[in-house]
Amino acid sequence: MTGTSTKALEGIRVLDMTHVQSGPSATQLLAWLGADVVKLEAPSGDITRKQLRDLPDVDSLYFTMLNCNKRSITLNTKTERGKEILTELIRRSDVMVENFGPGAVDRMGFTWDRIQEINPRIVYASIKGFGDGPYTNFKAYEVVAQAMGGSMSTTGFEDGPPLATGAQIGDSGTGVHAVAGILAALFQREQTGRGQRVNVAMQHAVLNLCRVKLRDQQRLAHGALAEYPNDDFGDEVPRSGNASGGGQPGWAVKCAPGGPNDYVYVIVQPVGWQPLSELIGRPELAADPEWATPEARLPKLGKMFQLIEEWSSTLPKWEVLERLNAHNIPCGPILSTKEIIEDRSLVANEMVVTVPHPERGEFVTVGSPLKLSDSPVEVSSSPLLGEHNEEVYVGELGLGDEELRLLKSNGVI
Repeated sequence: MTGTSTKALEGIRVLDMTHVQSGPSATQLLAWLGADVVKLEAPSGDITRKQLRDLPDVDSLYFTMLNCNKRSITLNTKTERGKEILTELIRRSDVMVENFGPGAVDRMGFTWDRIQEINPRIVYASIKGFGDGPYTNFKAYEVVAQAMGGSMSTTGFEDGPPLATGAQIGDSGTGVHAVAGILAALFQREQTGRGQRVNVAMQHAVLNLCRVKLRDQQRLAHGALAEYPNDDFGDEVPRSGNASGGGQPGWAVKCAPGGPNDYVYVIVQPVGWQPLSELIGRPELAADPEWATPEARLPKLGKMFQLIEEWSSTLPKWEVLERLNAHNIPCGPILSTKEIIEDRSLVANEMVVTVPHPERGEFVTVGSPLKLSDSPVEVSSSPLLGEHNEEVYVGELGLGDEELRLLKSNGVI
């Protein structure tokens, strides 16, 4: 924080009992919004500290990119003293977030009733794989949530298998939903004085993000979906490749020199057909009744995009982009991860940021997508394991230095 500016969530203490991705993505957003996020880890640490390491004996990028702007303390909550300390941490927190398996926190002795007794004002948020019912105890992973939330069955090409999306809609997508619930509960607490339970399931979050496919499932009852490029329709929404899924047809067309990401996504609006037909060297199609209207073009979307691709495949994607934009035709180049990490505009917008790290030197991460005029975000490094034990336990909970040493030697922290 610089100068006298305050942050949106300044003064809010978050007890972060999350691990891996869905929970940490939520608590990192809360930290970026100004909350004091205290990440409570087992003495062995969040499992992702050691997963997918690129450097030996250094926290992985998996961990560092999901845990910026937090403090880290260690605690063995299976010990009696650990439970006493956890009770005190709950008493001092505004928000508690966890994403353990179903019932894990209850089995520690911290049911919702018990947590309310300790701190009636706390907002207790849980991220689970599924809601109550037959799936409750299924193990939840990113792609499992995509599979069961409607994403995979509608992603891919008609003649291919269901596909996962590279976007982490199951994990980080659920984290964003959890943040919305937490903020709403904090706002309601201003009126009621009470905290409340917030539950978000990964399957439910993915389904919310796939709502347009449920829209189309209901539309199927009235016949084929004209804006889909598919020839045949059964009784469920098909995979439709790169079709836009909206009111305006779109597709990814190839560009020169034909590399794996040499594509531009083009959307053909009614107003864009005339300039587009000129660009591709087929100006006569603008007035041809077989092509002139959206209704005429719908039955032959494949042919339409083939004509566009015959033009685009002779030019580099940035030139295709420039020519289309000159005519206000909606489009976007397919950006590779390498292009994104090197994109100057994303760096200028603080969406790709370089962060100093005490052990790895520095790392590149994704900055905050939430831009608040009165609550600027400065991304700081993820904490080392237990880096803030003394600061929290001695400085804030008032434990003595000698007890801190004993807690460590007894395996409590």
